[in-house]
Parts: sequence; C-alpha cells; structure tokens
Amino acid sequence: MYGDDAAVREILTRLGDTWAVVGLSANRGRAAYGVAQVLQRFGKRIVPVHPEAETVHGEQGYASLAEIPFDVDVVDVFVNSELAGAVADEAVAKGARAVWFQLGVVDEAAFARTRAAGLAMVMDRCPAIEIPRLG
Repeated sequence: MYGDDAAVREILTRLGDTWAVVGLSANRGRAAYGVAQVLQRFGKRIVPVHPEAETVHGEQGYASLAEIPFDVDVVDVFVNSELAGAVADEAVAKGARAVWFQLGVVDEAAFARTRAAGLAMVMDRCPAIEIPRLG
C-alpha cells in the first residue's frame, strides 16, 4: 500500500539519481551509512543531510535539505516516524520528485500530503533491498 512495486520501480529507475539521505552521518554502525553505499554502487549521487553536516562517502554533507545548493530528486528519510512528516514537507518545499521513508518509518498523513503535492512516495521499504530485486 505504501510502497507498491510500481512506485518503487519508478523512484529507483526514472525519477533521478541525486538522493538526499536525511539522517546520514559518518557513523558506520547506522543503517543509513550502508544504504548510502549501496545507492552509490548503483550509480546514485548521495547527499548527506545531518545536523553535523559531515562529509560521508566522499560527498559534502548539509545540515538541512534547505541548505543543499542544488536540486535533489529523491529524499531518503532515516529519521523516526515522529520526525519524518516534517522532512517530507521539507522535501516538497525543496522541489524533490520523490520521498522514500525507510523500513519502520511510517506517517500516513505525511504520505497523503506528499502524494497530494504530486510526489512519488514509498514508506517502510529500503532501496538497498529493492534495487537488486529490479533485476
């Protein structure tokens, strides 16, 4: 429902290659770190978004989506469900084409708002799991 295969395929293959990864830091123990590596391996440019604005996987980090000085296609959200809705709203304001909420991140109201704004969206899925399934 929140991540049908058609939406997953569209985001991964058609909606662009610049992915802002919200919650990505240099902490190798966090899921965002490994997922960002997989995205890079499959040709995506990752943009770390974290309050500390760290450089991760060779890419300059930014403290917020609004501070990124170029367009992003997909906003991949690694924050808890209570904070995710605000990030989705920021993604709409930034002009992103899609929002991806990671495994365990669910906000039905944010999903409805983001889709109503015309963006593709999936929730409770992981691109690092989905990319290999595309074949």
